[in-house]
Amino acid sequence: MAAESVALSIIIPCFNEAEGVQAMHERLVAVWPTLSRTGQTELILVDDGSTDATYTLLQQAFATWPNARIVRHNQNQGLGVALRTGFSYARGAIIVTCDSDGTYPFNEIPNLLARLGPDVDIVTGSPYHPEGGIENVPAYRIFLSKGASFLYRVLVDGRINTYTSMFRAYRRPVVERVQTRATGFLMVTEMLVEAMLNGFHVAEYPAVLRVRRYGQSKARVARITRTHLEYQANLLRRRLFGNSAALSSGTR
Repeated sequence: MAAESVALSIIIPCFNEAEGVQAMHERLVAVWPTLSRTGQTELILVDDGSTDATYTLLQQAFATWPNARIVRHNQNQGLGVALRTGFSYARGAIIVTCDSDGTYPFNEIPNLLARLGPDVDIVTGSPYHPEGGIENVPAYRIFLSKGASFLYRVLVDGRINTYTSMFRAYRRPVVERVQTRATGFLMVTEMLVEAMLNGFHVAEYPAVLRVRRYGQSKARVARITRTHLEYQANLLRRRLFGNSAALSSGTR
């Protein structure tokens, strides 16, 4: 199947998600007919070195799935690496990244895509948008995530409310042109920020952030906080000592 024939790629990184594989499969089955109306649609599942039965269960659940590919890292390398692996396999004109754990329901993907107008390059899920929301997420996680997004609003663009959501749709040129280095959760933010600094236009989809339904969060708060602070310091240096013009970003 040639790259130009694929309309949509869905990338889902997985790490030790054995408990939720079946539910993920059922939710994807429910929305797949709607997604396929846009054209040829492919699914890319990246098992980031799971130590449980995730890989085996993915193979079983998606064995007969049309246009599905399961990619496996031999060892855990981090969310950022898993996403870049997914991007390297994606052939779609539009590429969507999703959490595997039900944080943002797959049935909201069509609404996310509906915001991808002709003058928009990225649509990002945004629970901190005035029309977004939060359900049952621990207060400390909200505090840290909101705090990080606030600082990015100061450093990059105040019109974007949420910088930390992985629930996104990208036009292919964004994935081909934007370079990222982060290996962990920071890559989600880095991808958005660097795209904006490269002149790509962003729109927000007001979404509801929910607590994961299966398994446990893989986030390590101290490590994630440190990487955000280091990246924010880098952005500040770029603003003060060079690249300041690039910090005039595009949004829709």
